[in-house]
Amino acid sequence: MISPEKQLVEILRGTDEVLEEKELLAKLVKSYTEGKPLRIKFGADPSRPDLHLGHTVVINKLRTFQELGHEILFIIGDFTARIGDPTGRSKTRPEISLEEVQAYAKTYQTQIFKVLDPAKTQVVYNGDWLDRLTPTEFIQLMASRTLQQLLAREDFSSRFSQQQPIFMHEFAYPLLQAYDSVHLRADVELGGTDQKFNLLLGRELQRQHGQRPQTVLMMPLLEGLDGIQKMSKSYDNYIGVTEPAKDMFGKVMSISDTLMVRYYELLSATSTENLAQLKANLLSGAQHPMEAKKQLAQEITARFWGTEAAQAERAYFDATFSKKQTPDEMDTHTVCLDAERRLDILDFVVARGFAPSKGEARRALKQNGIKIDDLPLTAEKVPLQSGQTYILRYGKLKWSRIIVG
Repeated sequence: MISPEKQLVEILRGTDEVLEEKELLAKLVKSYTEGKPLRIKFGADPSRPDLHLGHTVVINKLRTFQELGHEILFIIGDFTARIGDPTGRSKTRPEISLEEVQAYAKTYQTQIFKVLDPAKTQVVYNGDWLDRLTPTEFIQLMASRTLQQLLAREDFSSRFSQQQPIFMHEFAYPLLQAYDSVHLRADVELGGTDQKFNLLLGRELQRQHGQRPQTVLMMPLLEGLDGIQKMSKSYDNYIGVTEPAKDMFGKVMSISDTLMVRYYELLSATSTENLAQLKANLLSGAQHPMEAKKQLAQEITARFWGTEAAQAERAYFDATFSKKQTPDEMDTHTVCLDAERRLDILDFVVARGFAPSKGEARRALKQNGIKIDDLPLTAEKVPLQSGQTYILRYGKLKWSRIIVG
């Protein structure tokens, strides 16, 4: 185990806020001296079946703690998912069934172990202890906070002032999440900046139970492909961890040079020293941004699909984009035109799986991201000639040969 001071440097990389840094260093020193690992807590509610790279920002930090020799407690919120985290919500979350939660929980374990070492990760379900709370214990938990304290949360306060409904079970959510820290006797809890209220409540609840309060480490929210909004499926600006290797590599290559540095800080496993050198080389011109981006895309793709697949996608990218070559192999599709002898491009690219929705395909079209025979398209429906063959290109790495029937 490396020294506490060096551990702290690695832990603080890319973090947004730590409460408190001196407290964390003291815990690292105690752990180092006694040879006893810290208990690092992170919880995720399986309310959707898959994760994107924005979710992995915190998971990457868990991996850092893991490599430093500490114990990871990954909580799957099978109980709290059925309540729904009200954080940042302007209305009550829809109810999710136990069957859905259980199905999504299985996919979460598969996905997180693309980053974490399963042999060094303790996966627990908070239903194992929250389902066993007696009515008396639950009332005692609710009695630990006043309504005024809970209304101090920005989302609750906003909904209250706008006379939007807040149901009683939503007030219970942050207290139940905080109780997880008490039950597990967590030393450190990780979360996004949007979870600050819930994380600090864990500290307070531990203190009330006579425990040493957990240190709170908050990670920033990762910007999506647009570089503006946080990565989210709602904004169609995400990179899913289960996306095909080609899509993952291509999407990383589509980000701006400025955003690339941000992704290096939050997603790459490269050392702090190497990252500092990379920034210096980019600034001086010694490192070309395109090459740095290829390295990042290859690293991220390898994490989820393996080294061989990542190398293959880099070679494909070099051949088709860097060298501006049309790939020798691509899917061929015979299409029929409408009555006006046109092809609906949005329907075509969605049907091929090039875009997840017509909305995203339309955005690509407006950004000159869809081409036929290397000419950018501007209309959603394109006139084509019967018996002719065309090459359609979507984005940088998706190709299709179109034969007009």
